Amino acid sequence: MQLTRLRGQLIGAMAFTILVTGAASASAGVVEVAADEHVHHSAAPIASTNRTAMAYVVPDVSLVRQDGTQVKLREELSDDRPVVLAFIFTSCNTVCPLTSHTLSELQTRLGSERASVHLVSVTIDPEQDTPARLRAYAKTFNAGPEWQYYTGTREASEAVQRAFDVYRGAKMDHSPATLVRPAPGAPWVRIGGFATADQLYAELPNLATLHAAR
Repeated sequence: MQLTRLRGQLIGAMAFTILVTGAASASAGVVEVAADEHVHHSAAPIASTNRTAMAYVVPDVSLVRQDGTQVKLREELSDDRPVVLAFIFTSCNTVCPLTSHTLSELQTRLGSERASVHLVSVTIDPEQDTPARLRAYAKTFNAGPEWQYYTGTREASEAVQRAFDVYRGAKMDHSPATLVRPAPGAPWVRIGGFATADQLYAELPNLATLHAAR
């Protein structure tokens, strides 16, 4: 209920802001940029999602986990588990909290099977998002050990963003998207827009089948 309420509030607020901004611009005969920089950050499709299968290749870059350990991302994602990947930054107060709440709800939905899925959040603001800051952010969403947060150098973060086609040049310009690799070697599924926990869970067919059989 809390997630549903948050989703409705955020989507409603963003829709209202875009509507008001558009109406004001139309009456003035000009196109203006909204004063709130987060409006542009969240102005991707508001009420719908789109699903595509993509042949993404995980870049061989080094990142730093929220526990301070330096790791190779390719090796981190090569542990035979399905992967659910999102891009966030901790100072964001619109898109990223909603994305993280959805992953938190997915984690709850997985229940005893949560250790079988690797949830991954990569910051697109590594200069601000230190491991300590990511640890605090992870606690906000009750992230368990299967949900890891990663930071690193600006170059490494941008390399990961480019590999998954989410790099837009500035953190305020990125659009909501969640990436799912249902099994090692399988194509990635990209859900553009605000995915729900049910949508993400449905992309994990082995777990979904096991759950349905119980």
